[in-house]
Amino acid sequence: MTATTTPSTMTSTNPGKPARDEPVDTSAVTGYAPEALVTLTGVSWDTYESLLADVGDVASPRFIYDRGVLEIMSPTLEHERDHRSLTVIVQTMALVWGIDVSDAGSVTIRRADLQRGFEADTSFYVQHVATMLGKTRIDPSVDPPPDLLIEMEVTTSAIAKLPLFAAMGIPEVWRVTSGQVVMFALRDGEYLAVPASVAFPPLTGDVLTRFVHEGRTTLSTRWLGDIQVWAKDHPHPGHGGDRDERQPEPA
Repeated sequence: MTATTTPSTMTSTNPGKPARDEPVDTSAVTGYAPEALVTLTGVSWDTYESLLADVGDVASPRFIYDRGVLEIMSPTLEHERDHRSLTVIVQTMALVWGIDVSDAGSVTIRRADLQRGFEADTSFYVQHVATMLGKTRIDPSVDPPPDLLIEMEVTTSAIAKLPLFAAMGIPEVWRVTSGQVVMFALRDGEYLAVPASVAFPPLTGDVLTRFVHEGRTTLSTRWLGDIQVWAKDHPHPGHGGDRDERQPEPA
């Protein structure tokens, strides 16, 4: 993949990066070292979309765009490990509780009318699972955004993420900073920290934090078993418990 952009006010905030009006060679963006975070200003929307098209479905790097500011980030091992752990936690508990969820993964969400876009670390449809069945792309003009987004804050970002997510209408965000999970719910266009998940009311930030930390040092079978036991001991309001207990065996 190769692409070169030359926006008229392209500026890098990182030493050693191209200065104002210099061409920006993105041919090596897939090879950024771990924890690399490059911030560029004065980037046009067309340039942002061209970069997304050039990178395609490559998992790294990830792009965040907010009205002319572009961040290019290469995830760390900590970043990837912990957000995948949270994905497994959600899927395991949803199975025990008998709740249908759709893992939208690191889907790209962008809106030209807002001049904003980002790639989620992990996202889920929960309340809108049925609406998104069979769809392979999100059309922001007709489709709802994911109901839940997980955001890993491993590196310091120049872009304020919560206002960006709020502009996109993401109902719930779990933000992980220094290993701690904090839950936010969208209220009147702004996020408020909440004690428990909106989509999964039994879950709290402390419970998720504990399971994420245990996932780093516990063998997977023991870890998954502990998650299942917790979910069975803390049933979801309105759901009768383990899906296997509610569904009859096939004839």
